[in-house]
Amino acid sequence: MIHSFSPTREAGLAALTTFIPEAGRRYAQSRNHDLGPDARSNVSMLSPYLRHRLITEREVVDAVLARHTVASAEKFVQEVFWRTYWKGWLELRPAVWRRYRHDVAALLDQRDTAEWRDDLAAALAGNTGIDCFDAWIAELATEGYLHNHARMWFASIWIFTLRLPWQLGADLFYRQLIDGDAASNTLSWRWVAGLQTPGKTYLATAHNIATYTEGRFSPHGLATHAEALSEERLPDPAPLVEVPALPQGRAGLLVHDDDLHLESLHFPGVDIACVSGASAVAARSVLPLPSLVEDFTRAAVSDGISRAAQNLANSSQPLASETLSGLNADAVERWAGAHNLTTIVTAHAPVGPVQEALLGMAAQLACRGITVATARRDWDSLAWPHARRGFFPFRERIPKLLAQQQIG
Repeated sequence: MIHSFSPTREAGLAALTTFIPEAGRRYAQSRNHDLGPDARSNVSMLSPYLRHRLITEREVVDAVLARHTVASAEKFVQEVFWRTYWKGWLELRPAVWRRYRHDVAALLDQRDTAEWRDDLAAALAGNTGIDCFDAWIAELATEGYLHNHARMWFASIWIFTLRLPWQLGADLFYRQLIDGDAASNTLSWRWVAGLQTPGKTYLATAHNIATYTEGRFSPHGLATHAEALSEERLPDPAPLVEVPALPQGRAGLLVHDDDLHLESLHFPGVDIACVSGASAVAARSVLPLPSLVEDFTRAAVSDGISRAAQNLANSSQPLASETLSGLNADAVERWAGAHNLTTIVTAHAPVGPVQEALLGMAAQLACRGITVATARRDWDSLAWPHARRGFFPFRERIPKLLAQQQIG
C-alpha cells in the first residue's frame, strides 16, 4: 500500500510512536535500503511533520532518547541534527538562497531554446530509459515523497548522467515533495553537485542502486565519473541575526508553514488575543505545484491554527481564529483591523519563501502602524551559530547541544 501522509500533528505523533522502537541500531543498519513506497518501516517517515514543525525536533529527539541510549540512537539523532545544520548553514549565508532562486528563474527563461531542452522534457516525463529514475519520477507524482537514498541517486543521475542544470532538479523536488524544505533541498543538491563541499561529488552507480534497492532496479548507462561543478566564490558566513525582544501586551498570533506547533513556542509578556494564519506554499517555485503538496501544506496550516487557538486560550473557550487568504500585508491588515490589533507575533521562519513573505509583509505593515515581531526557538538559536563550517565539526557539538536542551 502506498503511504499516505495525514497533515495533522496527531498523525505526526502517531508516526513518531510507531517509529520509536526502531530508532536504535536497527535504523542505523537498514536506513539506506529503499525497498519501495510500500515498504518504509526502516525509515522514520517523520520528515513531512518535522519540516512543518507539526512535531518539533526537540520532542522527537527527546522521545527517542527516552527509549534508546545515546549510543544506539546516535545515527538517528544525527539525521535530525542534519536538518538543523542545513537550516543554520543557510541562515548564515542567505545569499546562497538568493543565488539559487535567481538561477532557477534564468534557466526557466531559456529552457525552450537550451541544448538540454529535450533531455529535460524526457526526464520530467519519466521517459529516460533509466528504470530507477523513471520510477522515481512516477513516485514523486503519486506520493510526494522519496526515500533519502533515492533522492541522492536521483540528483546524481540528473546532474552527471542526464547533464541537466542542478537548480532545475532542486526546483522539481521543492515543488513535488511534501517535505520540501528550502535549506535541506537546496544544499543537498549542491552537495551532490560538488558545490557544497567544493570538489566532493556523489556518484550514483548501478551496483549501489541494485544493492540498496535489493534488486528492484538494474539501471544502465549511468555516468561513471562525476566532475564537480563550479561557481563564483560564496560570501563568508555572517553572524546569526539577533531577534529583538517581543513587544509587550495584546497581540494577534500569525501561523505559517514553517512552524505549526506554536503551543510550544514562548511569547513572554504577550497576551495572545486571536489567531490567524496562511500558507506560502505556492511561493516555493514560479512553476505550479501539484495539488498533493498544496493540499497537504494548507491543511497542515489549518491544523496549526486550530490547535493554537484551542491551546493558547486563557479560558475554556478557544480563541477566535481564521485562515487568511494569503501570507501578505493586505490580508493581515484586514484581520488586524477587525480585531483592533497593532501588534502581530509569529514564529521565526528560516531562510526561504516564508521568511521572504514575512519580511516583505512586515515592512509594508510597519508603514500602516502595525508591528510584526518574531520569536525564535531555543533549538535554533543554540545550534545555528555552529553551522559556519562543515557538518562534522557541527556533529561534534551535538552532545553539548543536547545537554543545553536538557535532553538525554
